[in-house]
Amino acid sequence: MYLQFKNKFVAFPIISLIEIYKAYPDFDRRRLVEWQQKGYIEHIKRGFYRFSDQEVNEGLTFFTANKIYAPSYVSLETAFWVYGLIPEAVFTNYSITTQNTTKFETVLGVLVYRHLKNNLFFGYRLIQKNGYTVAFASLEKSVLDYLYLNPHINSIDDFESLRWNKSVLMSMNLALLEDYLKLFNSKELTKRTIILKKYIDA
Repeated sequence: MYLQFKNKFVAFPIISLIEIYKAYPDFDRRRLVEWQQKGYIEHIKRGFYRFSDQEVNEGLTFFTANKIYAPSYVSLETAFWVYGLIPEAVFTNYSITTQNTTKFETVLGVLVYRHLKNNLFFGYRLIQKNGYTVAFASLEKSVLDYLYLNPHINSIDDFESLRWNKSVLMSMNLALLEDYLKLFNSKELTKRTIILKKYIDA
């Protein structure tokens, strides 16, 4: 049964129970427990599994983050690391979601999701990472997401403490940043963005 199962789902980076039951309506879930005990598969979170011999990389982690808590896109500190905005590697994967803020500790690492309202769920695109198609925030949106969710960042000194790479900030599309800012429709975020620009020019 396992070989048949693996042949069926070998192309699936993440396997959901819904997909399993579509393929095998009479599937016995006890097989999943048995295969975990034998080390064939790993449990990610309720309703989601992966094959243990699958290579783990950033693309798989981002893809998993998108899939197990949808809708969501990768943003915040994780996007900063990918864009080179911060110097340190980030070992927690941060995403934006319209669902509740939550955190999952998985075999692929810690996945954190921050809530934004439906009308603020924009500014991401589909990119290719290690062969996986993932929803990933633009640099401009990841910066605004962060400032919106961290209102304590409200001075030049606060930005200095973040150690953001100014050359990366200067590469932002300011027209796009302004367009996104209008969609947030937040006076406080607008104030923090003005301070950000002063920090960049300092």
